[in-house]
Amino acid sequence: MTETLPHQAAPPEEPGPPGEDRRHMIRRRALTLLIIVLLIGVPAGYLAISASQSRDSGRDKEAKYAATGMTDGWPSKLQRRIYEVPVPVPSDEVAYYETNNWKTSRLYVQFETTNAGLDAFLAGLGVDRDALRKDKIAISDRAQRVTGWEFAGSGSWWGVVNEQENPAPTQDVVVNMDNPDYPMVYVVSHTVP
Repeated sequence: MTETLPHQAAPPEEPGPPGEDRRHMIRRRALTLLIIVLLIGVPAGYLAISASQSRDSGRDKEAKYAATGMTDGWPSKLQRRIYEVPVPVPSDEVAYYETNNWKTSRLYVQFETTNAGLDAFLAGLGVDRDALRKDKIAISDRAQRVTGWEFAGSGSWWGVVNEQENPAPTQDVVVNMDNPDYPMVYVVSHTVP
């Protein structure tokens, strides 16, 4: 017969940490969720915004370089400096168009300005109002076709060609003085790269 030995009593239970109450558990999960959203959501949002801006920038550049005629607005400061076309301030009805090829680069600009603005523009070219010749259409027929400008018919047309030695650009200028207080200026500046 087997004798049964007395069993040793289990050690008394040690009190463990108190159980997590429901409010603490919800707060901990909310904090975990917030951290995950910040670690994933913020970079993802930044990437989405950056991609959208990059795509919009590409579309703007594509539209600018795909233009096939005059574009309303001012040419960039760089274009004005390269082609030496000092559009005066104030000027209205400003539009421009640039073409480039392996032989010649051209910037076509039109603007309406004041008498003082016309004088400032001509001074920027290195000429004065005395250089303008009545009924001289200095802009070629080809340039007129490219831009849609028409200098035929009635009008008080004045023109000058500001010829410069390469690599400086040459500017062909026509001024419509129908309204002597607000002359309309047309310029084709061309240079050989």
